[in-house]
Amino acid sequence: MMKRTEKSETTRKKAGRARARAPVKAVRIHPWDTVAVALEPLAQGRTVTIGGLKVRCADDIPRGHKLALKDIACDEQVIKYGTPIGKASSAIPAGAHVHTHNLETLIEDTSNYHWTYPQIAPPRYTAAPDIHVFKRRDGRIGIRNEVWIVPTVGCVNRTAESLASWANSAFADRNIGGVFAWTHPYGCSQMGSDHEATCTILADLVKHPNAGAVLVLSLGCESNTPELFKDMLGEYAEDTDRVKFLVTQESGDEIADGKRLLGKLVAHAELAKREKAPVSALVVGMKCGGSDGLSGITANALAGQICDMLTDMGASVILTEVPEMFGAEQMLMDRCETLEIFNKTVRLINDFKGYFCLNNQPVYENPSPGNKAGGISTLEDKSCGCVQKGGAALVRGVYRYGDRLPLSAKGLVLLEGPGNDIVSTTAMTAAGAHLILFTTGRGTPLGAPVPTIKIASNTPLAQKKPSWIDFDAGKLLVEQADTLREALFQLLLDTTNGTVMTRNELNNYREIAIFKNGVIL
Repeated sequence: MMKRTEKSETTRKKAGRARARAPVKAVRIHPWDTVAVALEPLAQGRTVTIGGLKVRCADDIPRGHKLALKDIACDEQVIKYGTPIGKASSAIPAGAHVHTHNLETLIEDTSNYHWTYPQIAPPRYTAAPDIHVFKRRDGRIGIRNEVWIVPTVGCVNRTAESLASWANSAFADRNIGGVFAWTHPYGCSQMGSDHEATCTILADLVKHPNAGAVLVLSLGCESNTPELFKDMLGEYAEDTDRVKFLVTQESGDEIADGKRLLGKLVAHAELAKREKAPVSALVVGMKCGGSDGLSGITANALAGQICDMLTDMGASVILTEVPEMFGAEQMLMDRCETLEIFNKTVRLINDFKGYFCLNNQPVYENPSPGNKAGGISTLEDKSCGCVQKGGAALVRGVYRYGDRLPLSAKGLVLLEGPGNDIVSTTAMTAAGAHLILFTTGRGTPLGAPVPTIKIASNTPLAQKKPSWIDFDAGKLLVEQADTLREALFQLLLDTTNGTVMTRNELNNYREIAIFKNGVIL
């Protein structure tokens, strides 16, 4: 009898260990949630256990999609991330697939917001490592030492590309990170705020510390005249070793003159050497693109932990994609450090909603078809996952499109800009981001002018697209968060120090796009 009892106890322990090792099939993100997210495809009729609650799937539930944890009445709010992501457009029984066919947005053109002084948590990550970077004359640091060609107008794009191609061959053995041309279609035939935005973004790129030297390439008759552009550059235009100008209409042979100037710029840039600096000098941009239903659970959540690490260490982190804050903006407003910053955040949100309304577009016209295929149903659903990249850090600043972060800017800051991948990564680069953490659930090859670390929300994407993806956050479903956080932070440091090149750098996938609002002449 004793032997049978001991055997039974051993059997129970083994079964318990087996259950503990069994992979989780679906996750409830917040205790208040009325939906869970499938971590793998769930067949109709399958029973899953979520936090002790057993739910039988009434439908097939694709990976990343939501299933109801309870009966949800028509017009009842659906809760995910502990907050409403919409309301049921029809009655939803427990276990049913919750998606665009039975869920609709609650977002309106205008909203009322509130602010209370946030609870300030003590820093958790204070052991800040040093980084090895290029120190610039203006007090900023660069993590790359490249030569950039900045056309002031689209008319000289092909000239810029021709010069960059020649230089990368001619100076292949020189101590620089390469020569790159930031082509665009603007610089002329624009008016008002569009023209100002173009000039500002291009000037910001000239000033960017990842560029050890810059050739400003003009046509000569464009609206963005060389004289106007030099005024925008200010003291940077006076650094004639680092910045040189070529007006092609004034040159008898712009290619020959461009090659001569690039030779001088390369010689200047390669004088720079990496030096030790505190990690607090770093500026990191946060971006998500091609998101899926797992993005807010894995990749964005992991990026949020990196945000908390960096801000605790005194570094700067930029969060943009304002339309993808709609529906989740109160989460950020609850963390605004001061009433002034809260008011600026309210204006940031309302001004962008006003931009939609001015163009007779609904503010909730998001997510994309790819987002929906990946399990995101409403803009609130997308936004609540998107803002996870900001971690739990206090919001310490709000900046307008084209603003360049001052050296004094520290912590998490919000930057005006759209959700569009290329426009927003350009805006963060122009604001001073040295590199960008870019999370994705569907996959994308694009890159910013600065190193762009691609983080997959799911392991199948990382395995299918290793030429695009730098880090697999899908492992968060089976590995410890602490281990993955440290691994991603180390990748960030290695990228900063120049010992690792990102996939976008290796593939030479780098580009810019400038926000346009008005008329083109």
